[in-house]
This record gives sequence, C-alpha cells and structure tokens, in this order.
Amino acid sequence: MRKGQKMDAKVTGIVSYLSWIGWIIAFFAGDKEGAKFHLNQSLVIMIGMTVLSILSVVAGVIPVVGLIISLVVGILSLALFVFWIMGLIAACKQEEKAVPVIGNIQLLK
Repeated sequence: MRKGQKMDAKVTGIVSYLSWIGWIIAFFAGDKEGAKFHLNQSLVIMIGMTVLSILSVVAGVIPVVGLIISLVVGILSLALFVFWIMGLIAACKQEEKAVPVIGNIQLLK
C-alpha cells in the first residue's frame, strides 16, 4: 500500500475484526466511512472480550464464588466468540448485519 492510499471498505472491515492491532490499523489506514459499521461492531466485541478476560482473572482469585463467576464468564466468552465469527463473515460478504444482543451499541459516531 502506497503512502496516502487507504484500504477499501471490505478489507478495512475484515482487518478490524482480527485483533486490537488490526482494529487500530483499520481505523487509521482504512476507509472509515465505508467500514464504520464493522469498526463499531468489532470494537464493541473486543471491549466485551477484554472485560470478560479481566473478570476471569479476578474470579480466579476468589475460591467458591469464583467458580460460578468463571462459568458465567466462559458462557459469555463463547457467545462473544460466536458474535465475532458472525461479524467477520458479514464483513467478508460486505453486509451490515448487526450481531445479536450487542449489535445496536454505538461507540463510534
């Protein structure tokens, strides 16, 4: 990619789902207007995954209640993983299809 050239909306959407680093690259080097929907969706999913990871670490320290919290965090993590796959597939197809439950949360304007 040449200096000043941007990724197209499809590539920007796909890269935004890959990791935090991928999201940052997509945000700064990609077509923000064309992929704003997927940038927002992937940001919400990654924030959710990060929060659940932190909760999992904290729950590991608590003896009995931690087991229950870890079970709930595991189920929620699995749901977020499924949402992540759904978002990635939608980005590959260039569809603006919101993932269930968290798809309507708007962090980017």
